[in-house]
Formats: sequence, structure tokens, C-alpha cells
Amino acid sequence: MDRRETLQWMLAASAAMGVGTSAGATPASRQGKAAKGYGTDPKLNTSYGGKPLWPLTFTPELNRSAQALCGLIIPADEHSPSAAQLQVHRFIDEWISAPYPDHAKDRDVIVVGLGWLDAESGVRFRKPFAELDVGQQSQIADDICSAERARPEFTAAARFFARFRDLTAGGFYTTPVGFKDLGFAGNTPSVRFDGPPLKALQIVGVA
Repeated sequence: MDRRETLQWMLAASAAMGVGTSAGATPASRQGKAAKGYGTDPKLNTSYGGKPLWPLTFTPELNRSAQALCGLIIPADEHSPSAAQLQVHRFIDEWISAPYPDHAKDRDVIVVGLGWLDAESGVRFRKPFAELDVGQQSQIADDICSAERARPEFTAAARFFARFRDLTAGGFYTTPVGFKDLGFAGNTPSVRFDGPPLKALQIVGVA
């Protein structure tokens, strides 16, 4: 997957999730440095002379933790690969690095949350989150996967997990693999259209 594919992926996901955004980045970045806006959205079929539109956010450590958490949230099954195998963490890095207010809010939540995840893993298991086995990762995730059930000391971590989970799902289900997993046909022509099924009409009370 090259840079342009990742950017187009982010645009598709932002449209699907109803969020205004744009695209463009370089692999090299420094954690803690916010991206600057540049005006209008870039054209993906135009050359920018190799210059970055904005830097990515994840350090190597954050990248590994994000990939591990993506894989835990959407693991591989008999139908599709995991979110980690589809490199959804790269989509999330692109998303939080974009120089827009909503993305900047996500950036703070995700960066701090991933840092907390590694710190908590160190306290519990003396290893970074990415080096834990699935059972150990799940022990931490179980404590923060529900804001309603999370203990007070895990409130902020639970907010991080909820947003990371949303971004993981948004990235995963806007890939061709995700479309297939949902049974989404997309803009494919149909020979005939019989209208909504009777059961759907009954649910909305019009049949």
C-alpha cells in the first residue's frame, strides 16, 4: 500500500462517516507537532514535488501499539483478515495527522491513549502492549471497552478506546474487504429493482 492509496482510503472513510476532511502526508513525523493547514484540499493526481502536505503523527512505538490494538478490535476470521493485517493503523495515523479541528481532537485522544496503553501494559506485564499475547491485551481492553462499566481511574482510557474502536471500524469497513464482509454491493448496476423487502417495510410501518 503506497501513500496515495492510504490518502484515498482516508477520504473514502471520512465521506462514509460524514466528516469533512482532506488528505496528504509523509512517513517521517515527530510526535507532538501539530500539522498546519494549507488552504484547499490537495488533488491526488497532482504532483507536489515530493514535498509533504503534513507529517504523520505516530512514532514507531505508537505505530506498533496502534497496529496491535486494531488487530485486537477486529481479529481475523474465516471471512476476512484482521484490521491489523489490512493496516488500518496507517489509516488512523493519516486521520489524526490531518490539519483540521475535528482531526486534531482525535489526535490528542489517540496519542495520549496509546501512550497510556503502553504504560498500563508495562505496569501489569512489564512489556509494551504490542508484545503482549492476546489474552493479556484483552485483560487491559476489557477494563476500558465500556465507558459505563469502566472504573473511575479508567474513564479517560475508556474514551480513548471508544474513539479508537470507531476509527478502526471506519477504516476497516471502507476497504474492499470490509465491503465484502458487510455484503455491501456499492455502485453496481442491477438488472431489476424490486423495492425494499416486505420485512423492512413492516419494520418502518408502511406495510
